[in-house]
Amino acid sequence: MPSVMIQRQEGVFEITLNRPEILNAVNREVIAELAAAVAEAAEDRGARVVLLQGSGTHFCAGGDITMFAELIRLAPAERQKALYRIVDTLHPLLVRMRHMPKPVVAVVQGAAAGFGLSLVLAADLALAAEDTVFTSGYVHLGTSPDGGMTATLARSVGLKHAAELMLLGDRFDARRALELGLVNRVVPAEALAADAAALASRLAAGPTYATAEPRRCSRRCSATVSTRS
Repeated sequence: MPSVMIQRQEGVFEITLNRPEILNAVNREVIAELAAAVAEAAEDRGARVVLLQGSGTHFCAGGDITMFAELIRLAPAERQKALYRIVDTLHPLLVRMRHMPKPVVAVVQGAAAGFGLSLVLAADLALAAEDTVFTSGYVHLGTSPDGGMTATLARSVGLKHAAELMLLGDRFDARRALELGLVNRVVPAEALAADAAALASRLAAGPTYATAEPRRCSRRCSATVSTRS
């Protein structure tokens, strides 16, 4: 069974992280598979909306700790090369998510931590189940946030809130995520799949230009404001 599954149906391109036994945490192989899936979705002319989700009861709990253990065992020079290889795959996939000519909807439940939160930030729209728990988490590992979070989180919630979330690393619930503007809607867990499918169908049935152009302009304007600030 692949760690990242894809499915197409009526203009909806579904990408599903498929490691439910470890809360869909990602390692180097999963990152590579996810990058390939995102690239395929971006180039698929029949896909009008992308649905990003996790199998089981969690979205994505961040990085797989076994991956970090493997990196620690490497010699410093090899560790640096390995980290660069991860970053050189991870960051372009997030950029591609943000700039593909079709909307991306994150369907979030359970854990959305670390890289999982970065995926939510990279999506255009996000639906969260009431039981979702969010955290940046990196401070508890003694590391700086990756996945572009230092830039995208501040754009989404403002500098003060971003600093609080990254420097303290506290967990927060779906209602707080809604207040901060990290998600668009909070729904009962049992309604999440149906609500996400309805939203994806609505977007897929809409005019392509009217969904692609506003997101392209907003991304460009956001980058310009960030550069000048």
